Amino acid sequence: MQQLVSDIGRQAVAENVMIATAESCTGGWIAQEITAVAGSSAWFDRGFVTYSNQSKHEMLGVAEQTLEQYGAVSEPVVIEMAEGVLLHSSAQLSVVTSGVAGPGGGSAEKPVGTVWFAWAVRDKPTRTAVFQFNGDRESVRKQAVRVALEGILQNLTL
Repeated sequence: MQQLVSDIGRQAVAENVMIATAESCTGGWIAQEITAVAGSSAWFDRGFVTYSNQSKHEMLGVAEQTLEQYGAVSEPVVIEMAEGVLLHSSAQLSVVTSGVAGPGGGSAEKPVGTVWFAWAVRDKPTRTAVFQFNGDRESVRKQAVRVALEGILQNLTL
């Protein structure tokens, strides 16, 4: 993962892009991977850990109605989270995660391992993806971190 983050850093610096994160199920792990690389302060602005619905609303401006209607693990919520990060930071690119890492908390519609992602770039449409990961809680979270980072790199090179 360190190589992936180093690649992100080089590209972000080359494009003069600051990045910020908002994490629910990954609990700050994306930000930790980024800040583990020396010099990341040149391209990483901040990270929000918005685990509760209340924090998603208060810190990122996710509408309470969106949370009630769709639930935290949903495309509408991650879109509002990603766009909220851009409104509440100096970043030009954001990545967010919201998912069910397990072992409990899953449902028929959103089983354990379901993770929604969104990547927002200023003045461009927000991109989303949903993945169904296998494994235990740590494995689901680790896979989500990798997908989030890979998506950052993809959005930097668009």
